[in-house]
Order: sequence, then structure tokens, then C-alpha cells
Amino acid sequence: MEIREFQKLIEKIYYKKDKRRGKERTFLWFCEEIGELARALKRGDKKDREEEFADVFAWLVTLASLYGIDMEKAIEKYKKGCSKCKKIPCQCKEKKRIS
Repeated sequence: MEIREFQKLIEKIYYKKDKRRGKERTFLWFCEEIGELARALKRGDKKDREEEFADVFAWLVTLASLYGIDMEKAIEKYKKGCSKCKKIPCQCKEKKRIS
């Protein structure tokens, strides 16, 4: 399935409900799903991880739809490589992040 197809499918299934809930509350649901993914990654169960990755992606495209963003178009920024250095693989120096 193409990303645009998936986004349209999620819109058919959930858009009316998501629109009624509103952008802010839908974002909070998305954040909750990220937390569930974090727990699944820690537990190490592949099936659970797969389901949580799917849920996070579904909520991400839901948010994109609420904001009028076509995800397939949006991700084209990576078509030619890293969005900053334009290389494949990325040659940017890593910034230290919280571990």
C-alpha cells in the first residue's frame, strides 16, 4: 500500500471522529501511542512492536490529515538523501542527545 492510499484509508475510517476530537486532543492520543511503542520496544515482543509501529503511523497520518498535509508529498524532502547534507547515507555529525 502506498502512503497516500494508507492516509486516505485512515481518513475514511477515523477522520470524522478525529475532527470532532480536535487537533490538540488528537495530538495527545498520538503521544500516548508513542508511549505504547516505547513500552513495546522495551519488552522485545516483535508482534507487539509491529502493532504499535502501525498505530503510531496511523495516528501520525491522522494528524497530518487534520492539518491538511499530504504525507506522501511531505516525505519527498528525503527523496534525494539527508534533508540537511543531501547525502546517502547521511554525513552530518551527530549532536549529543539525551540517552
